[in-house]
Amino acid sequence: MAELNTPLTVGDFEIKNRLVMAPLTRARSGESRVPNDLMVEYYQQRANAGLILTEATVIGSKTVGYAETPGLWSQEQAQAWNKIIEAVHAQGSKIVAQLWHVGRISHPELLDGDIPVAPSAIQPAGEVSLLRPKRPYVTPRALSLEEVKEVVAQYKNSAELAKAAGFDGVELHAANGYLIDQFLQSNTNQRDDEYGGSVENRARLLLEVVDAFIEVWGAGRVGVHIAPRGDSHDMGDENPLATFGYVVEQLSQRNVAFIFSREYEAADSISPKLREKFNGVWIANENLTPESAKRILRDGEADAVSFGKAYIANPDLLQRLEQDLPLNELQPTTLYAKGAEGYTDYPTLEAS
Repeated sequence: MAELNTPLTVGDFEIKNRLVMAPLTRARSGESRVPNDLMVEYYQQRANAGLILTEATVIGSKTVGYAETPGLWSQEQAQAWNKIIEAVHAQGSKIVAQLWHVGRISHPELLDGDIPVAPSAIQPAGEVSLLRPKRPYVTPRALSLEEVKEVVAQYKNSAELAKAAGFDGVELHAANGYLIDQFLQSNTNQRDDEYGGSVENRARLLLEVVDAFIEVWGAGRVGVHIAPRGDSHDMGDENPLATFGYVVEQLSQRNVAFIFSREYEAADSISPKLREKFNGVWIANENLTPESAKRILRDGEADAVSFGKAYIANPDLLQRLEQDLPLNELQPTTLYAKGAEGYTDYPTLEAS
């Protein structure tokens, strides 16, 4: 059906091709969490994508789980993001802010001594990413009803700042075991109030935030990021198809612009069934190859395809995919390094 380098209408805007740059935490914004000129260069290099989803961007100083990830809760941060947005727009690409609260996937060291929050006081397995020496996650404290409402307000504030900054829209990070996902999936949500129990209750926070985004942006500039496999940060759900199916149906009724589904292709994938329930743009992601991405588009299994690691190592990814040219290899040791190394120094075909 569709070719990679053909335009696509995504809600209220059009993208120049069907290649999407996935959100990629790179931890280059410094302790201030204010985007900088090095980040401008990084995004500018990759603006061959029709749509760029920003790295996950925190909505408040106490919503963080990693050092030096950028934020969007202040005017200073919004103004700094504007430089990135202008650089991307200058190349005819669109850029959407992915907004993020990590919930329990944090540590008091990152929160000025505060205990991380979650729907329920359930300790995640595993160790805190990137903190050294290594240490396990702590048991979070459950948010009160009043605090849940405050989280919605924080998301809305960030959505308003994203609009002021000049973004083309916002995407809710509802995947990968972070706060919205923690409320959604049954293994991490044991609440007995209006945000727990039934799938309608567990999905309530996700949909309240989406509704807040729609108030600010209109539905045609709102997207949602999901991970139906539940394979990050000790997640799990008693019935993923029912849970995510309900969410997708609700998002479709709201006419949001797109859903980004991080789920690799396998016999047990539920994304094909979820897509049948959605009337907007479906973006496929995870472990795609140049061949599988082109097949997915050709067969109409998704409207757009997204790469993450390949975009880190190949700033000119569109050209390489179109011409079936070899890809640079990712250097894992510099994913979260300081400065330009492993960030803006991957060679283009022209340079190499």
